[in-house]
Amino acid sequence: MFAQVMSNFLVPLNWVLVVAGVIVGMIFGAIPGLSATTCMALMLPLSFTMAPEVGIIFLGSIYVGGVSGSLISAILLGIPGQAASIATCFDGYPMAKKEQASRALGVGILSSFIATVLSVLVAMLFCPTLARWAVKLGPWESFSLCFCAIILVVTLSKGNMFNGLIAGFLGMFLSTVGISPIDGALRFTFGNFNLISGLSLLAVMLGVFAMGNLVRDFAKNDMESPDIDTKSIKGLGLPLREYFSHWLLIIKSWLIGLWIGFLPGMGAGLANIVAYSQAKASSKHPEKFGTGCDEGIIASEVSNNAAIGGAIIPMIALGIPGDSPTALLLSGLMVHGIDVGPLLMTTRPALVYCFFAVLLIGAIVTFVVQMGGMRVFPYILKVPSHYLYAAIFLICFAGIWSDTKTLFAIGMMIAFAVLGVVMGDFNLPMSPFILGFILGPMLEKNLRMGLTYTDDGFLPFITRPVSGILLLVAFASLFWPMIRDYRAKKRAEAGKTNEIQAKADAYEAEDD
Repeated sequence: MFAQVMSNFLVPLNWVLVVAGVIVGMIFGAIPGLSATTCMALMLPLSFTMAPEVGIIFLGSIYVGGVSGSLISAILLGIPGQAASIATCFDGYPMAKKEQASRALGVGILSSFIATVLSVLVAMLFCPTLARWAVKLGPWESFSLCFCAIILVVTLSKGNMFNGLIAGFLGMFLSTVGISPIDGALRFTFGNFNLISGLSLLAVMLGVFAMGNLVRDFAKNDMESPDIDTKSIKGLGLPLREYFSHWLLIIKSWLIGLWIGFLPGMGAGLANIVAYSQAKASSKHPEKFGTGCDEGIIASEVSNNAAIGGAIIPMIALGIPGDSPTALLLSGLMVHGIDVGPLLMTTRPALVYCFFAVLLIGAIVTFVVQMGGMRVFPYILKVPSHYLYAAIFLICFAGIWSDTKTLFAIGMMIAFAVLGVVMGDFNLPMSPFILGFILGPMLEKNLRMGLTYTDDGFLPFITRPVSGILLLVAFASLFWPMIRDYRAKKRAEAGKTNEIQAKADAYEAEDD
């Protein structure tokens, strides 16, 4: 079987497809409004003319390139190419504005590569076992996971928890617009059919992050381009020893991404925010997050790429797509007449391992292409601001139009840009708002499903082991920063008391 799998990569045309797929995926991933999902949807009909193995090679390389490519615009422009890199903006863009764009790119590129390779290897080695375990998880565990992430809103806003809660609940409230889960009731649509499907995440993301940031920067006259010195870049832009000094954060973020990735419906968009908030909550210097620190980029990019391996576990072993791109991959297999599900690894093992191989090779190709472009990407920041800002505005309008084809969505994006400016004026953080908006529907759906599946009310949410552990993690994340600050305050007070006592003893000794 190994020889059969490798024979697919001895064909020069397949290597051309891998490189082309990675580059096209990176471009779509980096452009706000587009994504790996959009690119795969456009290229899916083309793959129908190929053999199954060739089609999976092409689509798999687009998948890897698209997820990793979104970090480019997140770092250089402060606009997430897709939801998978929302948290990358929080520290990547401030670092770029501090004339450290190349370092930020180096951290992001290396994190993406390491997480993708490790997660695919885990999926390849433990796919059947992990999938059998994951299928036992129900709405109780999914609710607890979402609740855990919502509680992390508080830790994201440490020092200003009240504002963080307001932003988080505002996001959750706006997520209720549209059709209610379970019973299908219409909520807050006001008779407008454009709101039946809810508020567009793309409109929210582009409005709050892209247009809102541009308006605030323009109002503050903060439009100067940072200095770019690509000649001094060596290797990754930072020493490897310095990068791997964060090994514990890398492991923790990777586990979070892998775990969330193989829970169907969650995906990298949730993984990067949860990992970022957990990294900030457990950091010894949480005040550095949001100002341009390596840890923020590592947590986001490791987790969202680890979700790749997590998402393909239920896809391969169960025939259940972990996220939107894997749903497109499954549809491509079904068009070729391949039965997806638990028997896929038995009936078509060569095809399965060919997919694993292209993900690994695609990760390597993505790393090489991004490393080669790392000395070119920062020059985007040297484009005069009046050109760059105009181009970003046009990209925002083109992105929302390509996604919805409606003027209403464009108006919605402008409205959220205004909301973003107002939130900035009132010091309401963006990250809890986005987190609440993403998790709101999942939280409500799983809560209502969990309550209707049994007659025990809320008891299963506590008694089921995984759900109970997640709830414990949630409350520990909530109270640990408070306990840590309280202990630090007590130690400082004890130190002052001992100092005063020592001085008093010294004076008494002098008097004697």
